[in-house]
Amino acid sequence: MIRAIVFDLDNTLTDFMKMKADAVEAAIDGMIDAGLNLPREVLRARIDAIYQEKGLEYQRVFDELLEREFGVIDPKIHASGIVAYRQVRASMKLYPHVQLALLELAKRGTRLGVVSDAPRAQVWQRLCSLSLQHVFDAVVTFDDTQARKPDAAPFREVLRRLAVEPRESLMVGDWAERDVVGGRSLGMKTVFARYGDTFGTQESGADYDVDDVYELVRIVDQLNGVPAPHGEDARTRTGRTHG
Repeated sequence: MIRAIVFDLDNTLTDFMKMKADAVEAAIDGMIDAGLNLPREVLRARIDAIYQEKGLEYQRVFDELLEREFGVIDPKIHASGIVAYRQVRASMKLYPHVQLALLELAKRGTRLGVVSDAPRAQVWQRLCSLSLQHVFDAVVTFDDTQARKPDAAPFREVLRRLAVEPRESLMVGDWAERDVVGGRSLGMKTVFARYGDTFGTQESGADYDVDDVYELVRIVDQLNGVPAPHGEDARTRTGRTHG
């Protein structure tokens, strides 16, 4: 019996990488318009290098860029980049059918959780911007365990808050080496969100691969013994299965 579903956030519920790329492009435009005299390609490469070095959640990327290039932070250029970035970030959108899937799962009495490697403040800002702050029964961030997936600690903590056993839960994520491996290590069933994959993953190792988040509804129904609609084959209900 599946009683709970745990979701990764970025690239599983929302297209984080597209938002990030669009926001950086907007910031570059803003800084150039404010007087930053460097080619776009150079700026993009240097911002990418900072994110590679510091991580995608690094909050001082534009400070670091200006300090490295000029030794000082021009407040007009700095503010122009931040404002343009935030305007795009505020337009973050859910993947298709996420709201419908969450609604259908909740109607079935399924408890819903999030486990993310991002800092607490950023996770809650994203959830609020997506109007999902009241949807989840448990939200676990990096700050809650000081451990990143696939370490067992964040998975164990979200299951504790959801009050379910690993065998009663599904872990859904786009990063096989973190989401799938971490969930399986505790005995959770796993679902690979192929629609959010940015690594070109060929074999996820998950129990299920899905191309649309709404396939989760059918997977839960199948695992809980709910009969398929008349004429609908079990494999088409659950997408690609493994193992």
